[in-house]
Amino acid sequence: MKNKPKKDSLEIFASAPVPKAVLTNAIPAMIAMLMVLIYNMADMFFVGQTHDALMVAAVALATPAFLIFMGIGNVFGIGGTSVISRALGEGKTDYAKKVCSYCMWGCITIGVLLSVLLVVFMDTVLHWIGASQETWDYAKSYLSIVAYAGPFVLVANCFSNIVRAEGKPGIAMAGQLIGNLLNIVLDPIMILLMGMGVAGAAWATTISNIVSALFYTVFLTGRNSMLSISPKHFALSDGIFKGVMAIGIPASLGNLLMSVSQILANAKIASYNDDMAVAGFGVAMKIIMITGILCIGFGQGVQPLLGYCIGAKNYPRFKQSMKLSVVFALSLSTVLMIFCLIFANPLSRMFLTEPNALSYSTRFSRILLSTSFLFGLFYILTNALQAMGEARRAMIINISRQGIIFIPVLLVLNWILGMNGLIWAQPIADVLSTALVIFLYLKATRHLKQSIASGGNQ
Repeated sequence: MKNKPKKDSLEIFASAPVPKAVLTNAIPAMIAMLMVLIYNMADMFFVGQTHDALMVAAVALATPAFLIFMGIGNVFGIGGTSVISRALGEGKTDYAKKVCSYCMWGCITIGVLLSVLLVVFMDTVLHWIGASQETWDYAKSYLSIVAYAGPFVLVANCFSNIVRAEGKPGIAMAGQLIGNLLNIVLDPIMILLMGMGVAGAAWATTISNIVSALFYTVFLTGRNSMLSISPKHFALSDGIFKGVMAIGIPASLGNLLMSVSQILANAKIASYNDDMAVAGFGVAMKIIMITGILCIGFGQGVQPLLGYCIGAKNYPRFKQSMKLSVVFALSLSTVLMIFCLIFANPLSRMFLTEPNALSYSTRFSRILLSTSFLFGLFYILTNALQAMGEARRAMIINISRQGIIFIPVLLVLNWILGMNGLIWAQPIADVLSTALVIFLYLKATRHLKQSIASGGNQ
């Protein structure tokens, strides 16, 4: 009986002690995101072992363009998770199946389209990301290969989120681990042993995403999932399209704008005709990921629990879960910031040996880390807004941090301070966007309290 295990998997959402419920969902998501961190660092690390800083610069330039695929996958993944977790909290299993199927086929369709566009407009993209004459061929080789992975990247990133919505954080983690570990194993083989360089990094990324997507497909078509990817459940009606997109677009706009803003920053740094600065900035962005991505994982792991509490109208449990999550996340981001500040230079040496590039990386890393203690609070409150179905407020947050706040600050500081201004733009944007998310979350909770007092729906 396919639906038998479901009550057990949702029991943690409904009645487990709050610390257990939070950590049971958050720890697997954090482990999965730790593997994403290692996976994201692996390409640049093993390319760095070629001791060719131009290859490192090329990977730094190409990666944000590729991450746009992941951002689109999160449109369906985060939006679908929010809708599905609330539907399951309300006991609407059939509706959850329809949402899941819509997310699968939406990912495949959009993924194929994006891959074709990337291949057709490759030279335009290379100009856009700031590839120089020295890094052009390397960046083109990387992007031409990873274009084959388009639909698989969307599916893998989508369902690493959605599977958690049915109370299966272990399966969600396993899918990411399989793909990421495979990438880590293939990187040294293809980049170093086979001498493929940047092309080897691209093929390792492509193969690992295909395997991860197939893992989730097998799980969702098996007997242990309450969800469905069958075309017979596909539907755009009943508010499915609107419900997924209303949360998914604002949520993933943050990821998409992160890619766009990094592309813009790379291009501005490249305009100073210093490929070593580009390489240094690329490595600094990897180091800052250590503090950010684990906090993202914690927030994403807790989101289904929060969404279930809202759907089930268990507001005291929601409040308790939020209190614990905020304390844990703030502590996590502070400890990670201190660690990375202390070891900024040794971490940079893992990727770079060229003295100028290494100097840039260490200096840029310390600037970017200066406000990273705020990441825990920022991502918990952002995921809470998504779990509450606060589409408008979530939209404001996700277009602010890497968009309407960051990009103007980047351009102004570049004009005033030159290259150093480009680096200081992110810490300033972090402070302003964290203040904004606190303000919007407090407004959302006041609205929720008023709804509870009046006996109405959220």
